[in-house]
Amino acid sequence: MTGPQWMDEEAGPLVRPYALTGGRARHSGAKLDLITMVTSTGSPRDVPGIGPEQRRILEIARRGASVVDIASDIDLPLGVVRVLIGDLHDLGLVDVRDPGKVAPLPSERILKEVINGLRAL
Repeated sequence: MTGPQWMDEEAGPLVRPYALTGGRARHSGAKLDLITMVTSTGSPRDVPGIGPEQRRILEIARRGASVVDIASDIDLPLGVVRVLIGDLHDLGLVDVRDPGKVAPLPSERILKEVINGLRAL
């Protein structure tokens, strides 16, 4: 084996994703969309029992990052990252913020007027 201790060039990561979450597919906390913003509120040194993946999440979230950006940076499946972030949120180590509200869609009347105006051109 070459590289990090937990990598095998032929087999890939030796620790499977379900092992990182204890077999859980869902977290108990807030809803985490792909674009939910995550920000660290604590230091990895505050909680001795967290794993290296969660420590990396805390490092990335120090400057604020979306769930999908975190998953991409640590190269883990999105479902696993959601569970790990949910656990960190339950411990009070990260803040999660819903993405901004999208502007309301225009009314059907306005859309029809735009279409009619384009046809008149």
